[in-house]
Amino acid sequence: MERVVITEGPEDTMRLGEELARELRAGDVVALVGELGSGKTTLAKGIAQGLFVREPVISPSFLLARTYRGQMPLHHLDAYRVNSPQELVEVGLTELLPPEEGVTVVEWADRVEELIPPGNLWIRLEHLDGDRRKLTLRR
Repeated sequence: MERVVITEGPEDTMRLGEELARELRAGDVVALVGELGSGKTTLAKGIAQGLFVREPVISPSFLLARTYRGQMPLHHLDAYRVNSPQELVEVGLTELLPPEEGVTVVEWADRVEELIPPGNLWIRLEHLDGDRRKLTLRR
């Protein structure tokens, strides 16, 4: 199943994330793919809002992962600085793919594609013009 959504700016992208959060269940993985600045972290923030996370969500680029508490735990992984999927294995982050509890959002998921369980949600974010983005969602 594939769905395409055009967002007009960051607020729309966050709103989409909130809507997606309502459909997520414990153990789900959301794999985000797109260029720098395409809205991956913005979408992750929207998912966090939809899961009632109260603290600010920031990109975990330098830490690889952050966990936030909300309606259920939100694990936020960033594979931007990962050179191989083996690095996530070595630091024990594969236990979040899928998580025992909560939801995992993975930015730059294409860098660790073989670690993403089948059947999970993949979202490709693309720049259009200005703040507009094209998001392609598929399971």
